[in-house]
Amino acid sequence: MTSSSNGSAHPSAAQLPTWRHPAFRRGLVEMLEIAPGLAAWGLVAGVAMAKSGLGVPMAIFMSLVVFAGSAQLASLPLIAAGAPIWVVWATALCINLRFVVFSTQWRPYFGHLPRRLRVALGYFTADLNYVVFMRRFPEPKPGPDQLPYFWGGVTCNWVTWQVPSIAGIVLADQIPTEWGLAFAGTMALVALTGTLLGSLSTWVAAGVAGTAAVAAYALPLRLNIVIAIAAAVAMGVMLEHLQPRKAPGASA
Repeated sequence: MTSSSNGSAHPSAAQLPTWRHPAFRRGLVEMLEIAPGLAAWGLVAGVAMAKSGLGVPMAIFMSLVVFAGSAQLASLPLIAAGAPIWVVWATALCINLRFVVFSTQWRPYFGHLPRRLRVALGYFTADLNYVVFMRRFPEPKPGPDQLPYFWGGVTCNWVTWQVPSIAGIVLADQIPTEWGLAFAGTMALVALTGTLLGSLSTWVAAGVAGTAAVAAYALPLRLNIVIAIAAAVAMGVMLEHLQPRKAPGASA
């Protein structure tokens, strides 16, 4: 990685609007490479929301406000089944606990920013943006390119999710169920996830999550998803602690 990954390669870039910053375009382009799988899953989520009994306005409101595909899809069958609201909230909370980890990892980069801006960043935070950002900026310290790069990536992510999701909500009645959209979207995400697993520990955690989800499939209220997430997080933390620590002066 060149030195420009953590510092600005363009001395005058600081004076540019964020959307014209070179790092903004870089973040946008790098997210575009994985956008097709995300768009397919967004369409699936939109159709699922529309066919779960939510009206079109409420489904669009949920897509825009919640903006968390896994939590949305896990909550829909609970809402449709009339589950207690605390069960719906608890399920969404457990699934979204990973964002606490993401926020902790992002703190060295954005912790110095005003709170209002950090709240906005929190809304746009997403799994794939986290992976791509950390791959671009592996050293946990602030840099002038990081915020524009973040905005470029999340802009692509937000649009790529919301447009197909809302299209799925509005056009759900015109999309035949025999198209197998859920299966296609799942396969797209599986292929996409495979390209993002860059180390043995991530592969092991993903394998543990998949095994736990299948083993706990018979649990009610989609609790197998919660079990899978907990198992993956536990495995990831354990593997992280088992890795040898580098000396402070050691090179990467």
